[in-house]
Amino acid sequence: MPTVLEALQNRSSKRAYLDKTVPKETITKILEAAAHTPSGANMQPWVSYAISNKEVLKNIGDAIIEKMNEGVEHDQFIQYYPVKWVNPYKKRRIVTGAGLYKLMEVDRKDNETRLQMWHDNFRWFGASNVIFVFTDKANIDGAQGALIDCGAYMQSILLAAQEFGIESCPQGSTTEFGKVVARVLDIPDNLALLYSVVLGYEDKDAKINTYQPTRVKLQESVTFID
Repeated sequence: MPTVLEALQNRSSKRAYLDKTVPKETITKILEAAAHTPSGANMQPWVSYAISNKEVLKNIGDAIIEKMNEGVEHDQFIQYYPVKWVNPYKKRRIVTGAGLYKLMEVDRKDNETRLQMWHDNFRWFGASNVIFVFTDKANIDGAQGALIDCGAYMQSILLAAQEFGIESCPQGSTTEFGKVVARVLDIPDNLALLYSVVLGYEDKDAKINTYQPTRVKLQESVTFID
């Protein structure tokens, strides 16, 4: 059983899973723990849909990929990535992507393989469990606090999953097609999708799961004032 520090330091996003469903009891325990995430004024602004129905997950993925094939870049409730990328964040993004493609021996001009790898996001990397997290649109109408709180909720899910030997991959990719997800699931009109989290059992033989993106040195992101 990992300590909190071990869970933080050792987990990484996995992109290949075994065809094995996480028991509902385990998912329930993970979400019960995550429900203790602190939030401003105890709003608890997250609304989660924990899906393990393979047909439903396939329908969501098919709908997103169909949109992509139509040339639609996003159909979203919120803008997840920066509209204008600036350094050092732009450089970190490029280095991270390049490192993954290098590991998988995918040429930068191999657009077909790169596109397939992007589609893998919407095939949930072979996993059978995905948690979609929404919030009420009223919570983010001119305010951002609920986004911060729901981000903390995501971290709680990722860490709690480690307790049960469950790996994970938080997805901003579904954020970009949040309205597609909402339509397929027939979500109430007042809710907006923020992100999804894939949960499952890691395929330990998959090369892609060995990828560990580098982290910047503490001095680059922290200022100590003693």
